[in-house]
Amino acid sequence: MLYNYIKNLDFAYPFAFGLLLIVPLLIWWHTKKSNGRLGIITVSTAHAFTVSSWKNRFRHLPFILRLLALVCLIIALARPQKKNNEQRTEGEGIDIVLCMDVSGSMGSTDIPPSRMDVAKEVAEEFVRSRPVDRIGLVIFSGESFTQCPITNDRNTLISQIQRLESRVLLKDGTVIGEGLATAVDRLRKSPSKSKVIILITDGKEDAPDTRLIDPLTALDIAKAEGVKVYTIGMGAMPTTIVEVTGKKPGQKSPLIDFIDEELLRKIATETGGQYFRARDKEGLKETYSQIDKLEKSKIDITSFQRSEERFVPFLLAALVFLFIEVLLKFTLFRKFP
Repeated sequence: MLYNYIKNLDFAYPFAFGLLLIVPLLIWWHTKKSNGRLGIITVSTAHAFTVSSWKNRFRHLPFILRLLALVCLIIALARPQKKNNEQRTEGEGIDIVLCMDVSGSMGSTDIPPSRMDVAKEVAEEFVRSRPVDRIGLVIFSGESFTQCPITNDRNTLISQIQRLESRVLLKDGTVIGEGLATAVDRLRKSPSKSKVIILITDGKEDAPDTRLIDPLTALDIAKAEGVKVYTIGMGAMPTTIVEVTGKKPGQKSPLIDFIDEELLRKIATETGGQYFRARDKEGLKETYSQIDKLEKSKIDITSFQRSEERFVPFLLAALVFLFIEVLLKFTLFRKFP
């Protein structure tokens, strides 16, 4: 315990340890002085002097205590401190809304273990990498829903992302327009100069009869509010499907891509963002990495050091040693003329 205590100490005046050179000089002086005070008598045998008392054995104890007191005083003069290095992160952040498709197709395993699992994992990493931004989460399938308002609370947001599942209790379908409109609405009253939406989907607009806002109307709303939209089409290479009627059994149709890249590219381009295609986990990571580079926050990191003085215990120890020395010197080791 004492070792760990001393190991974590720093000294403001380490040059004070040069005073420890006095210690060997004092030991030499004490030894010489003690030998000079010894009485000399000539006897025929020294057998009678071989018996020693406890006073004789501990006669140097007061001097040892004085040396310990001196060492403690020197350590106190060196001003021992415990220093704590701290950082404070401040800056002008960006308000971001993650707008994520949670329709049933996001459970597809063409990007293992599934599109949804990969989207959640990479989104979580992105949130952790933006320390000063406020971020929110909107989800959509056949309808849209604000899963988490814009917040600085990283733990709450990450918890909401981790709980996402495809086929959640929302209507079936894919309403890209309503998802985008809901995300824009989250940013409408934001005081931030930079407002960004990252919209990720693996399909095209597949709206139920209850749809209120189509994608082009949502695009106009985003442009009017000055919101920049980055769109991500998530899914592996275009796939083939088997036609049941009109062709020979087992005959395959041409490659079909279920992602409406034209719409996603139009939304991104007209709002000042970019469209990305993520065909695997690494591609999605790279996409978020590029967005991270494009949308830089102004961050100021202030480093400061706090010092806690620790010389008092050494000063008290020196006083204790001196007190014990004086007490012994005038009691048990008292000398008479």
